[in-house]
Amino acid sequence: MNNQEFAREMRKLILEGIYRAKSGHPGGSLSCTDILAVLFNEELKIDPKNPKMEDRDRFVLSKGHACPALYAALALKGFFSTDELKNLRKIDSILQGHPDMKHIPGVDMSTGSLGQGISTACGMAISAKRNGKEYRVYSVLGDGECQEGQVWEAMMFAAHYKLDNLCFFIDNNGLQIDGKITDVMSPLPFEEKLLAFGMHLIQIDGHDYGQIKAALAEAKTVKGKPTAILAKTVKGKGVSFMEDIASWHGAAPSEEQYNQAIGEVR
Repeated sequence: MNNQEFAREMRKLILEGIYRAKSGHPGGSLSCTDILAVLFNEELKIDPKNPKMEDRDRFVLSKGHACPALYAALALKGFFSTDELKNLRKIDSILQGHPDMKHIPGVDMSTGSLGQGISTACGMAISAKRNGKEYRVYSVLGDGECQEGQVWEAMMFAAHYKLDNLCFFIDNNGLQIDGKITDVMSPLPFEEKLLAFGMHLIQIDGHDYGQIKAALAEAKTVKGKPTAILAKTVKGKGVSFMEDIASWHGAAPSEEQYNQAIGEVR
């Protein structure tokens, strides 16, 4: 399937999983769906039949609460059955509220404590460098997550060690659980900060598949610097009543809302 179809199926699985669980994070999952669709459908060198393949590309979902998007992508890629999404957040399910590398095939890092995922991605990237490996490391951060000081320490590290095999997205939907990122603790201006911290900066519409693909292609040409892709996105993208509404950061839809949402993304 093409990226748009892959993303559409991801959105349906995200919504079903959160609806059945009666809890979860739809807003930030839907805002990064198109990015993950391109990564998992086209970009990443991974093998569902061999999840721990030594030379696979690595992916770290630093904003771990958006795991329904990651789970949907992994399921569609064939790491486990899409039926597993029906068990999201249930006792004894492998798919809990944050990614778990010990139990979920295809998950390279357990995340959830915001700020820490990008640091582990840096560790993976420098390991590849020092061991002469060709794999690349990708990560997705939340814009609210960038209020964490550890994020900027990781960027200093990545620039200092010239981790040009590291490419990360900032899912810039402008909202977090308590409202606008600019009201809670503004991490802006992203552009000036990312450049000052030594990143190769690319700015895109995070829902435009062509721009996502072009940014990933450009990142592969960069030498001596990590690449930061600042992606403007819409929280709750694809569901009219969720779009750009902070309260959908961590709320499950009712049956009526779920049926409407599924109808909109088909």
